Amino acid sequence: QVQLVESGGGLVQAGGSLRLSCAASGTIFNVMGWYRQAPGKQRELVATISNSGAITNYADSVKGRFTISRDNAKNTLYLQMNSLRPDDTAVYNCNTAPLRCSGYGCAGAAGVSWGQGTQVTVSA
Repeated sequence: QVQLVESGGGLVQAGGSLRLSCAASGTIFNVMGWYRQAPGKQRELVATISNSGAITNYADSVKGRFTISRDNAKNTLYLQMNSLRPDDTAVYNCNTAPLRCSGYGCAGAAGVSWGQGTQVTVSA
């Protein structure tokens, strides 16, 4: 079982920046993604990155402001977030992409567990 540990969140003013990290306890060859969930809202896929890092995709809401990257030698995924806005406030998690969803919820690839997430709060 690969464990994921997210870090780097915090409280920041609008317009500020944060860099999130996601450390995996083992090697993940899959496409990886950053997800976020704000209170009362559905989980949103923010960005994805291929195993090599050559291909990235972003939600329209973060395009041009966020940058996803990965360091496979360190088994770590990153999300650089610039020009933060109050509507970026959420708990951010990493996992493989796409998720496998059923009536029991959504999960990443077999053997990859959700981490605890990291809270990002952007004040106006």
